[in-house]
Amino acid sequence: MMRPGELGEILVSREEIREMTRRVAAAISRDYEGREVLLVGVLKGACVFMADLIRELTVVTQIDFIAVSSYGKETKSSGVVRILKDLDEDITGRHVIIVEDIIDSGLTWSKLRELLLTRGPASLALCTAFDKPSRRTVANLTVDYTGLEIPDAFIVGYGLDYQGYYRELPEVRTLRLEAR
Repeated sequence: MMRPGELGEILVSREEIREMTRRVAAAISRDYEGREVLLVGVLKGACVFMADLIRELTVVTQIDFIAVSSYGKETKSSGVVRILKDLDEDITGRHVIIVEDIIDSGLTWSKLRELLLTRGPASLALCTAFDKPSRRTVANLTVDYTGLEIPDAFIVGYGLDYQGYYRELPEVRTLRLEAR
């Protein structure tokens, strides 16, 4: 079976990803020195970044995962955020960092933040590998830890997918689709 679309240019190389991950981990380690953090990976896209990130952190860290959907099989958010898998850990009184693969419209994070704040964390921060601020539709969205800002292109690789394909690519590439 052939994967949909045609791979375009490399936007972020393996080396740039390594450097980005080390920089983000150093900032988190500095900001949370002496405290324990709970990293919450947003499945499925953030799993690759989170695995690299946790190995670079120098603070005591636990992990959990949450699965949400706002895309389905489309290339643009539907505007509806659904929780597909909730947290296993209680976040009450804990320092929680949500780890995302990409932030674009900000809708998923906005809804997730609203939900998680009702559970009483000591703090709640957002960390993303890639940020597309040009796509932002949610006002006053704060990304606490950003790997790289990227242009408004549909990208795949390093955990990012199109219809479940391309997550395994070690770099980030554009994807050309006939009909988006």
